[in-house]
Amino acid sequence: MKTITYRDALKEALIEEMERDEAVFLMGEDIAEYGGAYKVTDGLFKQFGKDRIRNTPISEAAIIGTALGAAVTGMRPVAELMYIDFTAVGMDQIVNQVAKIRYMVGGQLDVPLVIRTQGGAGRSSAAQHAQSLEAWFVHIPGLLVVMPSTPYDAKGLLKTAIRNDNPIMFIEHKLLYTEEGEIPDEEFTIPLGEAEVKRQGEDITILATSRMVLKALAAADELSEEGISAEIVDPRTLMPLDKETIFDSVKKTNRLLIAHEAVGRAGFGAEIAALVVREAFDYLDAPIERVAAAPVPVPFAPVMENFVIPDTEQIVEAARKLVRYEI
Repeated sequence: MKTITYRDALKEALIEEMERDEAVFLMGEDIAEYGGAYKVTDGLFKQFGKDRIRNTPISEAAIIGTALGAAVTGMRPVAELMYIDFTAVGMDQIVNQVAKIRYMVGGQLDVPLVIRTQGGAGRSSAAQHAQSLEAWFVHIPGLLVVMPSTPYDAKGLLKTAIRNDNPIMFIEHKLLYTEEGEIPDEEFTIPLGEAEVKRQGEDITILATSRMVLKALAAADELSEEGISAEIVDPRTLMPLDKETIFDSVKKTNRLLIAHEAVGRAGFGAEIAALVVREAFDYLDAPIERVAAAPVPVPFAPVMENFVIPDTEQIVEAARKLVRYEI
């Protein structure tokens, strides 16, 4: 095992897949000589050259449209969109073309396209550069959605995504790039649709996504000092979703708290709650609770941003409430 950052885990995945398959190439704004907005592609231009590390115009629609054309004609593009907020500019391409073309031609085409982007708050990036919009893409049939929370997951899932023949939204978090974690020295991949129990527990299930997994683990440490045993479940991929791992955890703990950085209203947590109520309602000993961002644009001022975005203490307080709930 070795310890590396989330950023370097992603870079390793890109390098290994480009060395393995000449059809893999990267495209996006400032990803070549500059190395990308978050330096994930730093050094790759020198290693692979301009044909495989391609700078693009500042046009998300053009990036996605070109990547789609490359994907359906035999290439395996990894397109980077600097912020998930900017997917709105390329939404017609993503929703009406990328997600649907395989269906529209009766499965005659593969669409091996990975769209790497990042969301989340925490850097005073303000309302147009700090959103969590994953629920948009889970809602669209034809798209797969991946949200890794650790370096291990980031590398293993990105390698799997690049090899997949379906379009994938690969959503990173801007504050995870410097997080460190252990990964194997040898090559590995992680299947899509397999959740992971990050921490075993008995009293409550906390399902968390992306950076909220780290906050949930910190909350579990705090709760353990009070005698509360929290199980942390990270779905890792939102589509496909590993429902069985979630249900098994709820059946064990009988309580469910969902934590994500996106706005709570119509967020992905609502889908999880609906699935659990339908499939595991009889095992619940308390109402399902959600910890999520307030329904406002992400503020620029750090003190206001911190107020809007859910934190560890909110998870702790919500978990306490659920554990103490009596029917």
